[in-house]
Amino acid sequence: MRTIVVTGAASGIGKTLTGILTERGERVIGVDLHDADVNVDLTTLEGRTALVDGVRELSGGTIDAIVANAGLALPIPKTVSVNYFGAVATLEGLRPLLAGSAAPRASVTCSMASLYAPDDELLGALSRGDEAAATARAGVLAADPQLGALIYGTTKQALAKWVRRQAGTPEWAGAGIPLNGIAPGIVKTPMTKDMMASPEAVETLLQQVPMPLNGPMGPEVPARLHAWLVSEENTHLCGQIVFVDGGSDVVIRGDATW
Repeated sequence: MRTIVVTGAASGIGKTLTGILTERGERVIGVDLHDADVNVDLTTLEGRTALVDGVRELSGGTIDAIVANAGLALPIPKTVSVNYFGAVATLEGLRPLLAGSAAPRASVTCSMASLYAPDDELLGALSRGDEAAATARAGVLAADPQLGALIYGTTKQALAKWVRRQAGTPEWAGAGIPLNGIAPGIVKTPMTKDMMASPEAVETLLQQVPMPLNGPMGPEVPARLHAWLVSEENTHLCGQIVFVDGGSDVVIRGDATW
């Protein structure tokens, strides 16, 4: 039996993934604000420390995989703290616990929103790891209804870039740990419920996020991809952000291969 840590496990993709992994006979240590095995707030340094301590205690010091899935889609500064700094702290903090696994794996939830033009100032602060500056910039963006939406996509682009920078390093690939991410399109979860309250709202959303292949998806679709990425079968995928988006990537980027 493998032990897999899933953040954001109480709802949406994380909850569905927990069910899939459990049905396959895996042991899941769920992390969330509430209703999880480890209840912590990843917007805070204390919460990030408590995450590592809690997982170490429950696992006995060894885990087999990490799925850094917790996130927010709200145009508020806390989205920066969860989506980027919370995810990076999860991966870096728990990585030492993978050392005892015969098949260590890690996967991250990014987003197709990473394709959109970011806020350069916020992206720069995130790339430097400057949480104070990033939070301050997000506060400025959040105060403007026309700019607040940039927060989410920028955090996800920064996270995807972090995966690309880190995946081939001695700490990850050199230690035999495939580190990858997924980039979902529109997923039917509590996080997107208000944005999909009517057929008209869905149509408006699809104009922004084109999904010609089968439209919006249930959480089981990205959850299954995470499940494969952290499985023993995945031995050589390294630093890839896999777009499971119903075609958004190809519609927006055309035949570009990078």
